[in-house]
Amino acid sequence: MLIISLLPTLLLALAVAANPVKRDPFVSLPLVKRINLNGTASLLQKDLARVRNLRARAQAKIEGRPMSDISDAGAASNVAAQNQGVDYVATVSIGTPPSTFTLLIDTGSSNTWVGAGKAFRETSTTVETRDRVSVTYGSGSFSGTEFTDTVSLGTGLTITGQSFGVASRSEGFEGVDGIVGIGPTDLTVDTLSPDTSSTIPTVTDNLFAQGIIPEDLVAVSFEPTTSLADNNGELTFGGTDSSKFTGSINFAPLTTTSPASEFFGIDQSITLGSSSGTSILTNTAGIVDTGTTLVLISTDAFSRYTKATGGVNDEATGLLRLTTAQFNDLESLFFNINGVSFEFTANAQIWPRALNSAIGGNANSVYSIVNSIGTPTGEGLDFINGMTFLERFYAVFDTTNSRVGFAETSFTFATSN
Repeated sequence: MLIISLLPTLLLALAVAANPVKRDPFVSLPLVKRINLNGTASLLQKDLARVRNLRARAQAKIEGRPMSDISDAGAASNVAAQNQGVDYVATVSIGTPPSTFTLLIDTGSSNTWVGAGKAFRETSTTVETRDRVSVTYGSGSFSGTEFTDTVSLGTGLTITGQSFGVASRSEGFEGVDGIVGIGPTDLTVDTLSPDTSSTIPTVTDNLFAQGIIPEDLVAVSFEPTTSLADNNGELTFGGTDSSKFTGSINFAPLTTTSPASEFFGIDQSITLGSSSGTSILTNTAGIVDTGTTLVLISTDAFSRYTKATGGVNDEATGLLRLTTAQFNDLESLFFNINGVSFEFTANAQIWPRALNSAIGGNANSVYSIVNSIGTPTGEGLDFINGMTFLERFYAVFDTTNSRVGFAETSFTFATSN
C-alpha cells in the first residue's frame, strides 16, 4: 500500500454505511490552493466564461460538430486575465529523467497537457504521436502536439505511456504549466486531429487500466482558507481517504439530462432555511466542477435567493453584497441530492472576508459566493457546485459506477470565513 498525503499515513478503517466504496489500497496526491486574481476580470466573469464554454463544448459534441466551432463561445476575448482565478494545482513529473510541472486540477475537462509556462523537453521514454491537439476553455486555450511518456503524480502513481499534449500555443494560463484533466473521458473526443473520433484515456483511466489503483475513481478534498496560497488539498486515486471526511459517503447517479450528462452531472434541488424550507432551486440537473469557483444557480433561483437574503449586486466585485445584519440573519442552504440533504451554512455562503481585497472588494463588506449561472431553470445545466461547495464536502468522482458521492468533513460547519 502506498499513500502520499499532507497528513500522516492512516489505515482505512471507516466502512461506508450507504453505497459503500471498496477500501482497497489507494494513493493520494497533495494539492496547493492559490488565489490569483491580478487581472481585470471579476471572479464571476471568469466563472461565467467557463459556463459558456462548458455548454458550447457539450452542445458541439451532442450535435456532432467540430470543437473548432466553439472558439468564441467561451467569450475568451472578454476575459483578459488569467484562466486561474482560484485554483488547485499539483506537481506532476513527466519523462525519464523526469521534469516537474505545475498543473491545474480540472474535473470539467479531460485532456492533460503541459507547456504553457515551463517548456517540455523530450526524454528517452517520449513518443511523439504526430496528432495535433487543441482545446478551448472558458478563458483560455491551447494547441500543440500529442505525445506519450511516463507520467508520475507521486511516488506509487507512475503511468507508462500516458497521452498528453505539449502546447506550441497557449493563452490564459500564465503562472501555471497546463492542466491535469480528470473529467469524463468522452470530453476528449474531437480534441485530436486528424482522428477526431478518438478518445484519450485520462490519468485516472490509465492508473486503473495498468492495475495501479483498484477502481476508476478519484476523490477530492478541498478546505476553506483565508490565505492566498495554502497546501490544503488532496486528490485520492482508486479509493477514499477516511481522514478527510466524517460519517458516510452518499452517492447520486450521474444525471441523464443533457448537457449536464456530458460532465460529472447530478440532479439536485436547493432549499433555504431547512431541508423542507423555502424552495430556491427545483429538482433539476447540473454539474460538480473543481474548475468553477462559485456556486452558480439558474437565474430564477438566484432571484429567489436574492429576495430571501436581501442582498444587492456589488458593482466592484460582481457578487451579491450583504449587510452585516443580513448576514447575521442568513439561514443555511440545503442541497438535496438523491434523498440526502447537505447543509451549506451561512458561513459557507460567503467569500472569506480576509480575502476581500483579492476580488476588488471592501474589507468590511460581506459577499456571497452564490450567484447566477445566466440561464433559467430547464436548460439542462441549471447549477454548478463549484470549488466553494467542495471546500465544505468531500467529493468522490466514481467513473466505475457512474456516480458522484459526497460526505461531510470537519469543515462543513466551520466558521473559517
